[in-house]
Amino acid sequence: MDLLFIADPLESFKISKDSTLAMMRVAQAAGHQLWFCQSRNVLWGDGLVKADCQALAIKPSDSAWFELGDIESRPLNTFNVVLMRTDPPFDIEYLNTTWLLSAAARQGAKVLNNPTAIRDHSEKISIAEFPELIPPTLITRELSAIKAFHCEHQDIVIKPLDGMGGMGVFRVGSDGLNLASIVETLGENGVRTLMVQRFLPEIIQGDKRVLLIGGEVVPFALARIPQGSEIRGNLAAGGKGVAMPLTEAEMKIAVRLAPVLNERGLFLVGLDLIGAYLTEINVTSPTCFVEITEQSGFDVSQFWLTALEKELT
Repeated sequence: MDLLFIADPLESFKISKDSTLAMMRVAQAAGHQLWFCQSRNVLWGDGLVKADCQALAIKPSDSAWFELGDIESRPLNTFNVVLMRTDPPFDIEYLNTTWLLSAAARQGAKVLNNPTAIRDHSEKISIAEFPELIPPTLITRELSAIKAFHCEHQDIVIKPLDGMGGMGVFRVGSDGLNLASIVETLGENGVRTLMVQRFLPEIIQGDKRVLLIGGEVVPFALARIPQGSEIRGNLAAGGKGVAMPLTEAEMKIAVRLAPVLNERGLFLVGLDLIGAYLTEINVTSPTCFVEITEQSGFDVSQFWLTALEKELT
């Protein structure tokens, strides 16, 4: 099969733990042909959505780990599957790419995750569909509403809707110190919408990434555990990643959401769970394949490929 990966520049990959690279390796080993382009290389012309793409071969060397062929212009509907693996932020150019990919899907291209489903599932706001699974949460631009929420819950976390890797996450304790300043800064004086949640002390046990692939649940999570005085478990913020089996409560949430999200075209999803609460539904470029595989022995990449081949037959 021909697999087109739309991803960030290959030179930017962290080869020791990149999930997209792990997918590429296992697909190549299974005999599939890899193709690569960046989102900027996707275009519409002559009535078709195309990509200026290159054949890709993964090499065993760490220093020169890939080889690219000549640039070819191919309609997206000539690939067996197009895999959208561009990292956030979800900005206007990311949105433009999803619109082009939706046009490609109408022309018969198989795109995973489905671009319409990506647009319909804000990675933070989408949890509002499942209020019984989430901690007390507020989504607003208004400082007065956030002050009232803080008055009720005392210990809260504030974060931007378009952040990633723990960027812009602040905790405000019962003293309310700097609450107004944080909200004004993050929200740009009411221009940007913020998410506010009750602080969950279970974070000391980790912000757990649970992977859903093809409607099935990977039975191990990566607990991203904050270090020192940090409240953020994100690996990009210095958290320690520890793979562990899903608890009964975590599995219950994952099993409930997996078929629902897969039915919508969200083939690969990363749930974020703190304690028994759902805090985010990641649909753009979920990661943690390598860390879970290396620590648990459960081959996430092979699990993904098996599900992908089933999806395409």
